[in-house]
Amino acid sequence: QVQLVESGGGLVQAGGSLRLSCAASGRTFSTYAMAWFRQAPGKERECIAAIDRYGGTVYTDSVKGRFTISRDDARNTVWLQMNKLKPEDTAVYYCAAGPALHRVASRPDYWGQGTQVTVSS
Repeated sequence: QVQLVESGGGLVQAGGSLRLSCAASGRTFSTYAMAWFRQAPGKERECIAAIDRYGGTVYTDSVKGRFTISRDDARNTVWLQMNKLKPEDTAVYYCAAGPALHRVASRPDYWGQGTQVTVSS
């Protein structure tokens, strides 16, 4: 069982930066692939970044070059550094965990509660 708690959301102006954190419980964190999803009003939840247990990463095209996912297994934490934020990045951001990269990006085993990110123009 893994519990995930996100933090770091808030209100930021376009062009600004935020760093989201996801703290995980459990001693098996290092064995999980981790991902960040987001859901904007009226839209489906989408996976925007994922990282496997070896540090390999994937990103959706809309965030490539602006967002960076990283992890520290000693701290049971995964981060999402978001730079050059745009109003269209406004959404609830969720942390997720799963057994492998392809699985966490499509059908995670565990979800956090979400944190709101609002980007003003």
